[in-house]
This record gives sequence, C-alpha cells and structure tokens, in this order.
Amino acid sequence: MDRRGVSEFRQLGNKVERPDSPEVAELETFDNPSPGDLYLVRFSCPEFTSLCPVTDQPDFAHLVIDYVPRKKLVESKSLKLYLAAFRDHGVFHEACTMMIAKRLIAEMSPEWLRIAGHWYPRGGIPIDVFYQTGVPPEGIWVPDTGVPSYRGRG
Repeated sequence: MDRRGVSEFRQLGNKVERPDSPEVAELETFDNPSPGDLYLVRFSCPEFTSLCPVTDQPDFAHLVIDYVPRKKLVESKSLKLYLAAFRDHGVFHEACTMMIAKRLIAEMSPEWLRIAGHWYPRGGIPIDVFYQTGVPPEGIWVPDTGVPSYRGRG
C-alpha cells in the first residue's frame, strides 16, 4: 500500500469531532495520483441531512457528487465530516446543494463537477437540485446517478 502523503492529513486516521458548521469544516485534498488520465470520481451519500431554516425540521437527501479531477482530489473522510456538518445547519435545498458544489470547486478546481441532490419530500413535494460546471470532458464515462425519479423513493 502506498502511504506517501498520508501523514499530511489531519483527519484521516484520527478521531475527529463533527464540525459545528459547514463553514468551519476542513476539506482536505491530495495530489491526483494519475494526472495524465481522464477519469471520474463519484461519491454517493444516501443519508445526507440538513435542517429546514424555517421550521428546524430535518431534511433528507441522496446526494451524488461526480467530478473529473485535475491536480487535486478530495479526501473522503474530510468530505464525510464536511457533509455531516450540515446536520444542524439550517439551509434550503437549493442553497445547500450549491454550497457543496461551490466549496468542492473552490478546494479542488476540478476539470468538471456535477452534483445531484435528490431531496426527499416535504409537504408531499420532492425538490431535486442538479448542478454541473459545464459539458463533461469528451471521452469521459458519466454513469447515471442510479437514484430513481420520485415514486416513493427509498
């Protein structure tokens, strides 16, 4: 196992408390191990939670984050802790999805990024939020998110 660069992570391999908010959460990155290749990285987060900023009731989503890295990739434990920081954070679905996308773009400067926020219904209406930075690079395979359109999503 190649462990180069592991010591520079502050969260991976250590007991770390969930950050108090997304703004203070630290997203750690590492160098792309295959910078000459075009490939896609996917994170699927089926149990994402945040709070409604008006009612303080929990909101649930299945997030799918796809990106084509340039020089940096995001370390998965730091991403997990960043996403968990939304658990007590009041934010509307649209703003939440865009906050995550913009933060990842700022930290990594990926070639391309797409986020699909499949939000579970509130008041009987699911609100799904989708964003991508542009057209995917030519030649990249972008699989379907695998999350069905709402029909009692589960």
